[in-house]
Amino acid sequence: MAVFWARLAGTQPVPPAWVIAASGVVALLAVLNAGSWHLARNAITIAHEGGHALVSLLSGRRLEGIRLHSDTSGETVTRGRRTGPGVVLTALAGYVTPPLLGLGAAWLLAAHHVTATLWLLLALLVATFLAVRNAYGVLAVLAATAGVCAVTWFASAAVQAVFGYGVAWFLLFGGARPVAELQRSRSRRSGRRGSRGARYGSFSDADQLARLTRVPGGVWVALFGLVAVAALVVGARLLIPGSLHLHLAR
Repeated sequence: MAVFWARLAGTQPVPPAWVIAASGVVALLAVLNAGSWHLARNAITIAHEGGHALVSLLSGRRLEGIRLHSDTSGETVTRGRRTGPGVVLTALAGYVTPPLLGLGAAWLLAAHHVTATLWLLLALLVATFLAVRNAYGVLAVLAATAGVCAVTWFASAAVQAVFGYGVAWFLLFGGARPVAELQRSRSRRSGRRGSRGARYGSFSDADQLARLTRVPGGVWVALFGLVAVAALVVGARLLIPGSLHLHLAR
């Protein structure tokens, strides 16, 4: 255990600058390509619904479960008051969680904490798995957990670092695309409430926030976008080494 904690708190070598940049390009292509995005978006949905679930617990609501679907949608069901700060924060958390996770991973990687980044991802996936309540959701989270676990336990330090940077880039880029998709689809979605609790993911979070706060849904979409763009800009500055910044400036 002493060795494990020392490694977890310690620093590890990071890839060369060109490898970090290449991992960012690959992550961007995965987000922009329709085929790869349909598969990879499941990871963003896991983070999105996990954000709803975590904030619901922190705000004192009762979490009933998370459901993930094969069309990459999801929903998080909670019990509690239908109005008030708790339900507002819970609804707000979904779209901002993936880019903020990417920013957190970028911060850890910038400090060379590769192992800590991977173990944090594992911990979040395990916590999400415990809240999943449908078969597809179980399979999706297990697949993501198995992938991260395999890299963490069996891959070399160099592969772990490349994987960690790829995940950080993907969360940053992948956290931005759903906001644009939300704006396009928000007008076609109809908000509804469950008879036993609030449901997040089965309809537009922005529309629900509009009903809860009287602030137009478009303002919430703009806020989601602002958070995503800010996280991407700051995260990119953290992920790209200073030497590459200087080279690009010249």
